[in-house]
Amino acid sequence: MFRTFLSLVLVGLLMQGLYAGPALAAQGKDDPQAVEKVKLKVAKIGLGDKARVTVRTKSGTKIKGFITQAGADDFTVRDRKTGDPTTVLYNDVAKVEDNRGHSTLRNVLLGVGIGVGAFFVLIAVTIASLND
Repeated sequence: MFRTFLSLVLVGLLMQGLYAGPALAAQGKDDPQAVEKVKLKVAKIGLGDKARVTVRTKSGTKIKGFITQAGADDFTVRDRKTGDPTTVLYNDVAKVEDNRGHSTLRNVLLGVGIGVGAFFVLIAVTIASLND
């Protein structure tokens, strides 16, 4: 009984993964709303040495640095290590990530969550093997 239930849950999770692909592919298209979201994200992060970001372009390029200038059509990211400026058009941006660092509490909770999940999977497998 439990083994059947576990199999159905796994099949359901796999089926859910099939529907995620088309949804993610639709996000990559050029639309004015996406450009506005990028502009708002850049404005929210701000300018200066504390405005650290990782910009992923639609061509796959990854730019790390801090935002030094933001205009109507583009913004400038200065590399952290070399200091070289890179001008990025808002239309070319796939994703802007804020890099202010991760809190220790978040990392601890993530580790605990993974550990608890692994424990429950181990318990489920053990119970399933005992029923046979």
